[in-house]
Amino acid sequence: MAANGSSTASKSSNNAGGKPTGPTAEQVVGNFQRMRQEQRGMASKASEFEMENNEHSLVIETLKEVDPSRKCFRLVGGVLVERTVKEVLPALENNKEQITKIIETLSSQMQTKGRELTEYREKYNIRLVGEGEGEGQSADSRDSEGGASKGGTGVLVS
Repeated sequence: MAANGSSTASKSSNNAGGKPTGPTAEQVVGNFQRMRQEQRGMASKASEFEMENNEHSLVIETLKEVDPSRKCFRLVGGVLVERTVKEVLPALENNKEQITKIIETLSSQMQTKGRELTEYREKYNIRLVGEGEGEGQSADSRDSEGGASKGGTGVLVS
């Protein structure tokens, strides 16, 4: 209940001047960092699914060379189940197809998020520390901007 009251108070104080203002520099940088983190999360998930897809491919290739009536074991929901190769192989191939579709979906979402990030950077003129240092920027101008750079930290340049 206290959190609602404080957020209401901060909203009313932001608009107290009567002018509609844009987000503050901290909000812009925070939103940019959040969007980057979402993109990294998607990339991490896509990588996990790629590994799982490779494992499925390896198992499918191995089982194709085995007698279809041979006994095999499969882990289903934490329970080890005894089946035959001819029962397991179609299920594995179906799972691999589903994983491939998920990877494609994640890839398209990552591309969309990348475009959003680029548009956001251009809209608010966001530059990353260390970006463009090798592109003709003199040592004097780098020193006047704050000295040593810290890689990966986002900054806002107006």
